[in-house]
Amino acid sequence: MTAPDAPLVQQLLRRKPVARLIAESSGDIEQPPPGTPVATGLHLKRTIGLVQLSAIGIGATVGTGIFFVLNTSVPEAGPAVVVSFVIAAVTAGLTALCYAELASAIPVSGSSYSYAYATLGEVVAFGVGACLLLEYGVSASAVSVGWGQYLNEFFSDAFGFTLPNAIAQPPGDGGYVNVPAMVLVTLCCLLLVRGTKESATLNAVMVGVKIVVLLLFVCIAFTGFRADNLKPFAPLGFSGISTAASSIFFSFIGLDAVSTAGEEVRDPHRTLPRAIMVALVVVTGLYIAVALAAVGAQPWTQFAGQQAGLAQILRNVTGQTWPSIMFALGAIASIFSVTLVVIYGQTRILYTMGRDGMLPPAFASVSARTGTPIWNTVVVSVGVALLAGFVPLDVLADLTSLGTLVAFSVVSVGVMVLRRTHPDMPRGFRVPGYPVTPLLSIAACGYVIFGLHPMTFGFFAAWLTGAALIYFGYSIRHSRLRGAERL
Repeated sequence: MTAPDAPLVQQLLRRKPVARLIAESSGDIEQPPPGTPVATGLHLKRTIGLVQLSAIGIGATVGTGIFFVLNTSVPEAGPAVVVSFVIAAVTAGLTALCYAELASAIPVSGSSYSYAYATLGEVVAFGVGACLLLEYGVSASAVSVGWGQYLNEFFSDAFGFTLPNAIAQPPGDGGYVNVPAMVLVTLCCLLLVRGTKESATLNAVMVGVKIVVLLLFVCIAFTGFRADNLKPFAPLGFSGISTAASSIFFSFIGLDAVSTAGEEVRDPHRTLPRAIMVALVVVTGLYIAVALAAVGAQPWTQFAGQQAGLAQILRNVTGQTWPSIMFALGAIASIFSVTLVVIYGQTRILYTMGRDGMLPPAFASVSARTGTPIWNTVVVSVGVALLAGFVPLDVLADLTSLGTLVAFSVVSVGVMVLRRTHPDMPRGFRVPGYPVTPLLSIAACGYVIFGLHPMTFGFFAAWLTGAALIYFGYSIRHSRLRGAERL
């Protein structure tokens, strides 16, 4: 005979024990309590090392926005967009320190969803999971939209033709459906279902390509650098700088993507924090260098509405097409790797939520042949492809920033909670300057959130309302913790 359900508030705030999280990720817990949903009993394989994991962080970050975000952020901030990148980088850096501690203490899939479940309770964790799904799904869609722009730039310079807008742009941007974006998502889906190790290895190669391509852009663009292009430096004042910082923050999503691979990393207590720090340093340096080179080589008033803007800057500086052809090819490879990693991150969050009973168990089923959640990956890819094909880029970017910032804030709170509830837990990394650093991270995230467009909050509220309906309609009754309580 089982005990009656706990009071509603107690159900909402129940926490998943850290020991249970780690045991499930290692396969030590094969069967859930009777009466609760269960997946296949198979588990993700630990096949990723430091280089591959660092490449996941860099791959999901460099290219998430830098190849096309300047077209919208420079008109908001002018040449001072460089300061906007610094603000976003500092905010991401403070949060990255918090991520590093939690990832080293709780090396599991699910990222900030799992951290929230262990520290703040089930309903908060589900809300964070909803933010992550928005963050990853919309980010992958936004990046896919930009891929078509560089594909057209390459076709134009190399072959003298472009795809018609009707099939190369989404509705609202002069087209009917963005076919290149949908093709990109399909290719990523096919690669991901083959296996994690293969995907991570290919991603590492493409990360090397994108770094070389961005360094090429910086070197060539600086040959056309003119100090006059930096005047006036902040034509729209500090409010413009803040608005641009909020818009470009989604470019730092890759720091979260590192922690989604927690269950597939070798020696996770050491590898996870190191990979987060490596990704942060590389990404920040590249972003600031590219932004400074771009605004120095082209007047800030010319960025608005520019398609494949960085490739066009190279063509204008050199007067030749070969640099822009090389850059467009690099951008095509780079954006492919970003889309690949971001879709991968979303599937791992859904996998963890399915294992916890927050979503149907099919999301946590793993193929015995490939060791990957195939059904989960296909569902995610279809959703991302539809968004990429039919929703304009500017609508997607701010939504991604808001979801990312909320998740980052929860991670910073989670560090402080875990320090109080599990002070003696082994940690491969500890946040320096505790508790000031987590508090600064929360304040910085709040500041960047404040700069987002008011319409973004309306879309976000609608998303959370839908998430609440799913939680109270399904998740609260199927949670594996609920099953454990009723034994």
